Amino acid sequence: MSLNNLSHSARHPSPRPIFGFARPEIGSMALATLTALYLIAFTNRTFFTRSFEYFDNHLSLAAFALGLTCLFAAFTIAISVKYLMKPVLIVMILAAASASWFMDGFGTIIDVDMIRNAATTTTSEAGHLVTPAYILHMTVFGFLPSLMIAFVRIKHRNFLAKLRWNLTAIVPLLLLALACGVSSARSIAAVTRLHKDLILTLNPFVPVGSAIGFALASEADKNIVAAPLGTDARVAGATRSGKPRVLIIVTGETARAENFSLNGYARETNPELKKRDITYFSDTSSCGTATAVSVPCMFSNLKRSGYSHSAGLANENLLDVFGHAGIKTEWWENNTGAKGVADRTVMRSFSDANDPRFCTANECLDDAMIDQLDTWLAGIKGDSVLVLHQLGSHGPAYYQRYTPEFARFTPECKTGEIGTCERQAVVNTYDNTILYTDHILSSVIDKLKARENSIDPAMIYMSDHGESLGENGLYLHGAPYIIAPSQQTHVPFVLWQGEEMKASVDAGCLTKRAGEEASHDNLFHTALGLMAVKTSVYTPKLDVLSACRTPVTGSGS
Repeated sequence: MSLNNLSHSARHPSPRPIFGFARPEIGSMALATLTALYLIAFTNRTFFTRSFEYFDNHLSLAAFALGLTCLFAAFTIAISVKYLMKPVLIVMILAAASASWFMDGFGTIIDVDMIRNAATTTTSEAGHLVTPAYILHMTVFGFLPSLMIAFVRIKHRNFLAKLRWNLTAIVPLLLLALACGVSSARSIAAVTRLHKDLILTLNPFVPVGSAIGFALASEADKNIVAAPLGTDARVAGATRSGKPRVLIIVTGETARAENFSLNGYARETNPELKKRDITYFSDTSSCGTATAVSVPCMFSNLKRSGYSHSAGLANENLLDVFGHAGIKTEWWENNTGAKGVADRTVMRSFSDANDPRFCTANECLDDAMIDQLDTWLAGIKGDSVLVLHQLGSHGPAYYQRYTPEFARFTPECKTGEIGTCERQAVVNTYDNTILYTDHILSSVIDKLKARENSIDPAMIYMSDHGESLGENGLYLHGAPYIIAPSQQTHVPFVLWQGEEMKASVDAGCLTKRAGEEASHDNLFHTALGLMAVKTSVYTPKLDVLSACRTPVTGSGS
């Protein structure tokens, strides 16, 4: 071999075979362009389905689509740098494949709150979403394309040549994208302004951007320390009978008001509650559409208008105020966590206990908490508050949330892959979970009522958010609040008071109040009022009972 041939071989070595297969070569720009076209064509079904629906002018839609394709290609070409290109493209493809499964199948928007909800979930909850169909989808649209990128040998130019070559493609692409945007600016502006959900489904840039935003926020959250709240709190005297006040707050999961017969639903989903002397607030809205937002928000005094994840962490909550007042508080957890609310109080996890009578693989029926309630009530020595955080109607495996005797609406959807079931079967199964929650709440009331000779009891039930069951192609929950349907934000709110508490409230006034607007903003102040807590952070107008209390007790006012 000549020196010239040796030199050439050293500079351009032959591709090494892997498992006996020669690695094909492809130019960096070609691979970048193909990846951009793949992402646009195969992982953006929801985006383009909605685009086709929202754009009246098909020429404007074509310009919009072409402009976005140019931007995708410009981006992938811009990151086609040696050692960076493959990892970034693979991450983009895997993220896009996963996001497309949830967006196309459930109508999910992958924003920061959705990422936070996913990051704080349990392995049991995740198991209901990582189904065989999801794994097949990820294999076809995520892993196989990623393996192809990992397998090929990319031909890179030297830095200056690459810079020149890439710019000759990126600049025209950006100019063409700009031309497309300008030519249809009026239509594009009108559609994106009227349909704010459209850009939120652009895959993978919105999901990846949301993940980056969540990571940055999580790092900043580590340095947040909760500021004291309501340290002046005190109980405004004993009850007339001298019995301790006891409040049970049932924090519901995924129950929507639309499917409560107490709210006018045609099916009888609340047969037990309607026989109890309860007050149902028919027009109640949630703080958020996901547990990670709603639960800390509803226990804060910030109201939905002032709540953010960081603000919630930076302030103590309702349980802390009760603690400052000397009231015993406890949180019983049967869901995916207290989301920081119970960090400074006693917490008991039923899923961790995994009682085989009620639990399978660390997921428990809510009866697990009811089973222990008599023991807790028997130990009451003074004013006490207990929070029961339900598993409730948590999807998509609705069929696992109730016992067989509550399977009254059939046929059921007995799988977590609800997209494979008829929609009516999904609704039937969900309604069975509401029947079961009706039983759980009635059981709480009955146990409290049975002890009225020794305690002055009350119960508040509020669901954290609602659920979409196929309306407009949406399933589950977690839509950004600004575009969320009423099914995800209209939640049930039930109040029950024992005889002594009820005697201090004007019944007609309360009936009228129950038909007016309410929200998660009311929980903080209503709970303080029920426990007769006086503090500067109590706002009477946000206590749903304040205007209806007689002058006899003036509790919390």
